[in-house]
Amino acid sequence: MAVLDQLTSQQAIELENKYGAHNYHPLPVVLTRGEGVYVWDVDGKKYYDFLSAYSAVNQGHCHPKIVNALIKQSQNLTLTSRAFYNDILGKYEKFACEYFGFDKLLPMNTGAEAVETALKLCRKWAYEVKGIDENAAEIIVCKNNFHGRTTTIISFSNDPVARKHFGPFTNGFIKIDYNNIEALETALKNNPNVAGFLVEPIQGEAGVYVPDDGYLAKAKKLCEAYNVLFIADEVQTGIARTGKLLAVDYESVKADILILGKAISGGVYPVSAVLANDAIMNVIKPGNHGSTFGGNPLAAAVAMAALEVIKDEQLAKNAFKLGNLFRSELQKYIDTSNIVKLVRGKGLLNAIVINDDEDSDTAWNICLALSDNGLLAKPTHGNIIRFAPPLVMTEDQLLDCVSIIIKTLKQFEN
Repeated sequence: MAVLDQLTSQQAIELENKYGAHNYHPLPVVLTRGEGVYVWDVDGKKYYDFLSAYSAVNQGHCHPKIVNALIKQSQNLTLTSRAFYNDILGKYEKFACEYFGFDKLLPMNTGAEAVETALKLCRKWAYEVKGIDENAAEIIVCKNNFHGRTTTIISFSNDPVARKHFGPFTNGFIKIDYNNIEALETALKNNPNVAGFLVEPIQGEAGVYVPDDGYLAKAKKLCEAYNVLFIADEVQTGIARTGKLLAVDYESVKADILILGKAISGGVYPVSAVLANDAIMNVIKPGNHGSTFGGNPLAAAVAMAALEVIKDEQLAKNAFKLGNLFRSELQKYIDTSNIVKLVRGKGLLNAIVINDDEDSDTAWNICLALSDNGLLAKPTHGNIIRFAPPLVMTEDQLLDCVSIIIKTLKQFEN
């Protein structure tokens, strides 16, 4: 088989199974092309993408402006490392800092790397600015979080699949219930060594769990009262996904440390970033942190184009409007349904909870049926299906998707 030969679906799946590590369990669909809200498989079948690469493709597949930025920059200079300056990185840092309202940006490549960066930054600030004793700093996190799968991050996960046989784990984290302001206050009151509070504005991987109104604002005020950094992981919820530029914008919360990834590049190239003001970011000195690819000129050019698309095409506004429509239309069906308990979300980050237990395969089978009907989605936590289409979707396309989802769910009604 020549490298460039067109593969059948079965051949592609068999190759991955034989030569690739089995660290994912994909739907049996083999994609070869994407444009806007659509993807096509190797047999030419067209699907609505209702996952957007876990919200990395907010701007739609292969957005021409972003792809052209990639092509243009790749023909000039792709990588210098940070051993030298390049003529694109500073432009990107200025652009992104002004875009999100921070003094400084530390560029990385992936969401997990950005989370690790934020943790290091928070700890160093704790020792050098807050005055916590060396190696005593602790960071509060929430149960059922998902911030990535590095060794440190899974140290404060309570997902047994992510944790089992990967210890020993990193200390320095306090786990509390999500959406419980009393638990946060108790953790802050009882420990002068707390340096930060790391939180997802909406817990995406946990099943698009939206906290009560006011939770984030109250948490930020508590952090201010106890001189603790509020760290917002907006890798999935940021970049217009929830109907605002950032999910924390719903409560007018300004994070002390902001973590971004995924859609900051429109899914065209791995880009992530950590943003903070000088009082925090200036603790980082040469040699403290870095990445060979972090801040490369190709990533910088792509990220600027991707962020411009968000504003130019008013994608936050579109996500807000279509998200309300999506939940409203699905709720009409759910009111008469035996198979779906509820729909929840913000903007175009939504989920339905299937009326079955987490160990069942009902949600998986529903997703298989959805793919047969031309729409791609994936279960999370067994009985929850996450829906996150590209934000360039039109109202007519959304209503077509709602029809597909309802038609499919009816196949599973008792």
